[in-house]
Amino acid sequence: MDANLAKKSAIKLLSFDIDNTLIDFHTYKSNFRKVWKKYKPSKDVLLTYNTGRLIDDVLHLIETRVLPEPDYIISGVGTHIYNFKTKSLVKEFNDVLDDGWNLEAVEEVIKNIEHPISEQPTKFQHSYKRSYFFHNATVASIESVEQGFVNANMDINVVYSGDKFLDILPKFANKGNALQWLLKKLDIKSSETLVAGDSGNDSAMFDLRDVKGIVVANAHEELYQYTKHRQVYHSEKEKSDGIIEGLVYYEILSEDAIIASNVDHTDDFFIKQELSHVADEDEDEKVAFIREGYKKAIDALKKNITPLGFSACSIKDNVAHGTDENYYSVWARDGAITVIGALPLIYKDEEIHQCARQTLITLFEHISRNGQIPSNVRIKDNIPDYSGVGGICSIDSGIWVVIAFYEYVNVTKDIEFLRKYISDIKETMRWLGAHDSNNDALLEIPEAGDWTDLFGRSYNILYDEILWYRSNVCFGRMLEMLGDSEQAGEFIRWSQVIKKEIVQNFWPSTQQQLFQSVSFAEKQFTLGDTSYLIAQTTPFDFSWRCDVFGNVLAFLHGTIDAEKAHQTFRFMLGVGVNDPFPVANVYPVVSPGDPDWRPYYTVNLLNLPNHYHNGGIWPFVGGFWVKFVNKLGFKEMAISELYKLAQINKEGITEEWEFTEWAHGTTGKPMGKAYQAWSAAQYISACHDLKIIKK
Repeated sequence: MDANLAKKSAIKLLSFDIDNTLIDFHTYKSNFRKVWKKYKPSKDVLLTYNTGRLIDDVLHLIETRVLPEPDYIISGVGTHIYNFKTKSLVKEFNDVLDDGWNLEAVEEVIKNIEHPISEQPTKFQHSYKRSYFFHNATVASIESVEQGFVNANMDINVVYSGDKFLDILPKFANKGNALQWLLKKLDIKSSETLVAGDSGNDSAMFDLRDVKGIVVANAHEELYQYTKHRQVYHSEKEKSDGIIEGLVYYEILSEDAIIASNVDHTDDFFIKQELSHVADEDEDEKVAFIREGYKKAIDALKKNITPLGFSACSIKDNVAHGTDENYYSVWARDGAITVIGALPLIYKDEEIHQCARQTLITLFEHISRNGQIPSNVRIKDNIPDYSGVGGICSIDSGIWVVIAFYEYVNVTKDIEFLRKYISDIKETMRWLGAHDSNNDALLEIPEAGDWTDLFGRSYNILYDEILWYRSNVCFGRMLEMLGDSEQAGEFIRWSQVIKKEIVQNFWPSTQQQLFQSVSFAEKQFTLGDTSYLIAQTTPFDFSWRCDVFGNVLAFLHGTIDAEKAHQTFRFMLGVGVNDPFPVANVYPVVSPGDPDWRPYYTVNLLNLPNHYHNGGIWPFVGGFWVKFVNKLGFKEMAISELYKLAQINKEGITEEWEFTEWAHGTTGKPMGKAYQAWSAAQYISACHDLKIIKK
């Protein structure tokens, strides 16, 4: 069944595990209570906790405001049901559990098991549950425990989870059976139920027919293996953040809930200063100017409509000299970013919609036999080019197309379009994955092999790794749409491996975790700490530079959390990457004499300091920057940044509102081609992200 259709049926009851699902087991940290209290749906949705904890333990979490008040609590791994509204146990359920249950006989069987099993503390025991520690038990050893009860003629339930917890329960007692009983009592269908968990003792909840599910990113392999054939949402975030993400996916919470789950930093002195400056500005004047720019951006975007898709820049408004003819092409990278930016318009403007669709079609029509997306396709003769400067392939072109294709079908819900091209996308993912030549989850990028095609960086590059993470998520989501839950889960889980590798390798820290294997590059990181993801690392060296675009994408795509993103934001504000306009692509710039300087930076005078990819201001990146600031929760500041972005887009080389390709990093003077498609499209996208333009 199509996952997008499945989520449309109304959810009436939530059944969520607690430990390492709604809260961190050790610290009790959780955003769930705050978000649930603010965004709890007005429609009737019953909240149920389904946990291994006992009733008193759960009630304490509620009393101490760790968790919000529920409607029901299923506790003790499905051995008690508690009605929170009436503050009483549902006694009818215990009558079901009494059948065949003998506590003394259970303890006797366990004593005779030839395995190192130890009893858990008394607080975890009650009359319908015996709990033990059984570390790293094999399948065979669990089966031997079950056989011990068979030999004793006892029909009971053995639940093993977390690689160490063993629970012995009445035969009808588990989280799934208790939930099924409660649903029947409340006259709620299992198809109207959403469950969530992180470990093996949650698996029974996912057994209910047509039940919907969330598996958080920190889930144990045992739960993934159990649920991989089922229709579940694999969250990209851990614990409560993953639950909030899943609730947004199932349309139980609004998208604002994700921003609300971020830590509030408005009391930060530095941020207070920035906000005070913004408060002195005339917001009505800013919004009016932004809206004027929005109309001009649509005009600029339409100048790039061609029969093959979006051109990089307006053909009739730019004179081509030599290699500049490359601009008269449908570029995979530029086109994909333009498609993503233009998505808010596809139901408003059919011409733009068809051009966005055709852009994707043109690129897939020229996919190579080994899965490579062309770097660009010439508009005048429909001829593809698979290389960039010096014949080097463009790695990020294919990644952006995978991401854009997902974003397009996610908005249009055009499943037939997805079915037509899913095999091509699979081949592209295979081609991209082949660039992980040492199987460390990260891609190895050749020099000048991405959008900074005249800038010297190579091997593991932050920007490309962030996109690689996102493309795996997007491919997994597309497989979900097609009902292929098993493969979808494989890619979503692999994306989590990529994410961990990115944070470990690109966020240097002097604080090494115990028992953590440390690579040669990581040893170098012990030289200091940083407040942003560094630009590049190789087995032999690394770059401390701040890749602004890479760091912005890292938060927008969920590779880093809001806390790290806030640190990065403070750093980038402090060094002025958004001054005079948003936003310079790298800080600090590379100057002659710097070890990173390359002689070819002087080619066409493109990459002199504060030029082009060497610290130039890129308006299309400015659009992502505005969305980055807004996602952090600083909407007033984001509006101010969008106003500045409108100003640079109005600056022109020959006339106003040219949405030029880039601008000088210190003077802010516009440079490059006029009416650049991605500059216009990402401005449009930022306007919609801030809800300045109504849908």
